[in-house]
Amino acid sequence: MAFSFSDADLERIAAVLAVDPKIEGNVARFELHDDASGRRVALEITREVTLPDAIAETQPNNLVSVYAASSFLQLQGCTGFIASDELGEVIFFARRGGITNGLVVEREAGCSLYANVDDQLLSTDFTQLSPELIMSSVALSMSESLFSDLG
Repeated sequence: MAFSFSDADLERIAAVLAVDPKIEGNVARFELHDDASGRRVALEITREVTLPDAIAETQPNNLVSVYAASSFLQLQGCTGFIASDELGEVIFFARRGGITNGLVVEREAGCSLYANVDDQLLSTDFTQLSPELIMSSVALSMSESLFSDLG
């Protein structure tokens, strides 16, 4: 069964990000701001995006978008997430065909995108990686607990 955001998932995300979502139809919007840094971002989770039948059969129809002052990031076909109180962040994953993409949203209105990371890098010895690859591999390695076929 394809992943779909439940109401409980949205509540968990809201708790970690410490902000109540504005829910309208199938869209939940979380508006984050950090006074110390002046950063502001809006996170939108759209459940049940309409996809052509041929695509809908092979891809989850969840859409995670981040709107910031000078950027727009979007993760299509979200296949899972991890919400961490300790880190104060939510990591959204889209995994398909041996590739993982991740969108990290921080409680302090920060965000990062890691795209097209080969799944083999998620379970490798990080000390063997070049510095440029370590950050994405460590961040996305958390997805191993969601997907049993890694490693």
